[in-house]
Amino acid sequence: MYQSIGFIGTGSMGSAVARAAAASGLAQTILLSNRTAAKAQALAGQLPGAALSSNEEVARTAQLIFLGVKPQMMQLMLDPLAPILRQREDRFILVTMAAGLSCGRIRDMAGTDCPVIRIMPNTPAAIGAGVVQYCGLGVTDEELDSFAALIAPAGLVDPVPEGLIDAASALSGCGPAFAYLFLEALADGGVACGLPRDKALVYAAQTLAGSARMVLENGAHPGALKDAVCSPGGTTIQGVRTLEQRGVRAAAMDAVIAAYEKTLQLR
Repeated sequence: MYQSIGFIGTGSMGSAVARAAAASGLAQTILLSNRTAAKAQALAGQLPGAALSSNEEVARTAQLIFLGVKPQMMQLMLDPLAPILRQREDRFILVTMAAGLSCGRIRDMAGTDCPVIRIMPNTPAAIGAGVVQYCGLGVTDEELDSFAALIAPAGLVDPVPEGLIDAASALSGCGPAFAYLFLEALADGGVACGLPRDKALVYAAQTLAGSARMVLENGAHPGALKDAVCSPGGTTIQGVRTLEQRGVRAAAMDAVIAAYEKTLQLR
């Protein structure tokens, strides 16, 4: 049980992780700070044990300090907090979710050699269906285990070496946007064939959700599952042929690679 954890930044990622932490019941107090105080106040009203706070209070008191700001804003945010962090005599951990910034870089920005945990969550973590990769610097195995338990309600929480964090971010961090684009396109195709928009969206979303569940629960290769749907001379194989002609597989691969290359530029 953590006596106090704090979030500096309650945007999409910060709020998603805060919801998971609250759902775990492993934090007695959750402090929320955001540049727009009304956003943090609204989130505090939805989470048990949460309260509106300030960057300075979070830096002074929280055992876990979640840094939920964009990479380009990290140094500006940490500069006034560095003296507060250096004055602390108790043990605390910085938790960064900024793409491209290593644990060591966060230490340098904060001006302290405190332990750092780096995470890469995605937005479905807000509903317990996300992916969160994590690694640490100067963190004990027990602290990592406690941290993983805290955010377990987010979904799949998986430890990875820091050298793989950027690749993980490009896939599962950016991936929801790619999935939504494909989902919308499927629905558009249904509308073009005469389906009402609301039904087309629900059918497309449930189709993708069910297909993903088949992979996760059965452990089958997606290629084998695809083959099982494609009857000889049937309708599905013609649709697959069209997707292959249009390069959908290469486009998906290139999207992940482009996101990865952009992440490397943020270092």
